[in-house]
Amino acid sequence: MAKMQIKRVGVFSVAKIMGIIMAALGLIIGVIYGVFIMIFVGAMAGMGGRGSGVGAGAGVAGGLIAMIAIPVFYGILGFIIGLIYGLVYNLASGVVGGIELELESMETSSFAPPPQPQQQWNAGQYQPGQQQNYPY
Repeated sequence: MAKMQIKRVGVFSVAKIMGIIMAALGLIIGVIYGVFIMIFVGAMAGMGGRGSGVGAGAGVAGGLIAMIAIPVFYGILGFIIGLIYGLVYNLASGVVGGIELELESMETSSFAPPPQPQQQWNAGQYQPGQQQNYPY
């Protein structure tokens, strides 16, 4: 087992990963909120009676805006938090040391070795119209 320590992290690398992760979570949350907005506003507009079609359309538009705006907002917020996290980690690891990891190599001997290569076919051995001798 090899012990290793993460001394520093790439600040923009952490920020990009955090931004992507948060945008993915924002997409899930945005779809859920968007569907709820569409259903709730559509139900409320349906109870309004005559001339409530505009309200239903606004509900659909609001739901679609939520499905787009929430992932974008979460992605930007995740990028900013990732920047701050990377900077703070680098400062803290310089003072108290980095995160320690114990790494263990995985055993690969459980797999059978690959078969030996077979004799290559020689195009010069084959003559059209001749009887071929096969080794079986």
